[in-house]
Amino acid sequence: MTNIPTSERHHVPWPTFGWLCRRPISFLAFGFGIGLLRPGSGTWGTLLAFGLWWPMQHWIAEPWLGALVVLAALAGIWICAVAGQALAVADHVGIVWDEIVSMWLLLWLLPDNIWVAVAAFVLFRVFDTAKPPPIAWLDKRYKGGLGIMLDDWVAALYAGILVAVGWYWILPIWHGVA
Repeated sequence: MTNIPTSERHHVPWPTFGWLCRRPISFLAFGFGIGLLRPGSGTWGTLLAFGLWWPMQHWIAEPWLGALVVLAALAGIWICAVAGQALAVADHVGIVWDEIVSMWLLLWLLPDNIWVAVAAFVLFRVFDTAKPPPIAWLDKRYKGGLGIMLDDWVAALYAGILVAVGWYWILPIWHGVA
């Protein structure tokens, strides 16, 4: 399996939709095929997370929804590893399961509010793309399924902290002053 530097991850062979359909785990890792969209496959994957989240949160009871999100996050280590091995690329940019699940974690843990969700989306994409420390270090240090998932979990953590600070501390102060 090839370890490709982050800056060169877009210069790898891309699978076809048919190839993904013949490999269910890769199909899942590529967000049901949305990871094939370029440019910005990670952003497309994060948008898919939104599209899937809204019906999920209304159709699945809260305790089960939380269990599903945690299970999807943990299973993502295996899902992304299998897809990376099938492609012979440790962290193919088209694998978007990490973005999907990380966005679900944010949406599950943060208040159910459209502005919170939009802020979480924007901040998550900024952190996932810019890879501030230690995200870049984790991205280089850990490969395979864990590496694919781990840097996105930390990007989600950063986004979640900033959104929570804004929602619980800055917004109430601003409303009290305004």
